[in-house]
Amino acid sequence: MTGWVLHVDLDQFLAAVEVLRHPELAGLPLIIGGRGDPTERAVVSTASYEAREFGVRSGMPLKTAVRKCPQAVLLPVDAPVYLAASEQVMDTLRGLDGTVVEVLGWDEAFVGVDIDDPQAFADHIRAEVLAATRLHCSVGIGDTKVRAKIATDLGKPQGSYRLTRENWFAVMGERPTDAIWGIGPRIRDRLAGLGVATVHELATVDEDRLIAEFGPTMGPHFGRLGRGVSSAVVDDTPYVARAHGREVTYQQNLTDPDEIALALRALADQVVEDIRREDRACMRVHLKVRFAPFFTFTRIRKLPEPTFDPAVIAATALELLRKLDDDRPIRLLGVRAEMTPPEGGY
Repeated sequence: MTGWVLHVDLDQFLAAVEVLRHPELAGLPLIIGGRGDPTERAVVSTASYEAREFGVRSGMPLKTAVRKCPQAVLLPVDAPVYLAASEQVMDTLRGLDGTVVEVLGWDEAFVGVDIDDPQAFADHIRAEVLAATRLHCSVGIGDTKVRAKIATDLGKPQGSYRLTRENWFAVMGERPTDAIWGIGPRIRDRLAGLGVATVHELATVDEDRLIAEFGPTMGPHFGRLGRGVSSAVVDDTPYVARAHGREVTYQQNLTDPDEIALALRALADQVVEDIRREDRACMRVHLKVRFAPFFTFTRIRKLPEPTFDPAVIAATALELLRKLDDDRPIRLLGVRAEMTPPEGGY
């Protein structure tokens, strides 16, 4: 085999960038999120390994994170700085001979390469990224994307790991189903309801049972994931957004109907600015609402015709909210505009 999928993941990316900017922070527990103010409603974007030892995790409310690690240094998110560092990393990967690079986000990418010694190439990637950016990364080596992605976590930090068809069940077989990339807590719990708790059980369960639970598309898909089967094609086609969205977590819960309507209009105005830059009108409106203390719902509606009118988008979002018939205080609102496809399609 010479065609390999490598997954490159920068270690504690945001925290590592901040340490480069502020070397005096090295070795300290760092929590990055929001404006760095735990009195505000915001969540952890990244925690350094030192903070993770106290149970701090991404997505955790800052208030909770500070209770777990009161000695942590809190920093605000500085997106332009992280984006610049990310672009330097991705340019480094693209500059390696024979690679195809599929960017997944600021801190990770798939790299496709035809090579006889993938371990040596993984070591080469880590060395080149470190030399170019002073940032450490981990590399997962796989024969499919899902195996490469999972392998990265097995090689962290600052290491690599190979996961292929040959060792899939030896490594993954007795792990819980949510150890697989693409299976979260909700799917794990539904699988548990079928008596499927481990990766091996998912790989060998009767496909008809999966179809009955998840449908004819997702049922077989989850079965394939249990076997580590997925695409092995790394695609460097530039990403084309299907939608643009904005959301706000409010420092004070929204309760007044007029205030809620104004908030949705403000979000719609921002979203229209985003979609106008791409000259692709909104054809579906997505609403996200989080009621206090933490109950989240999403709703979608297709518009009669595509539009750039923020009043139409806001009114649609408001109608979706009203149909929920829920008068609990609102702590978060989000509006997302799904756009018409670009010329030539996706």
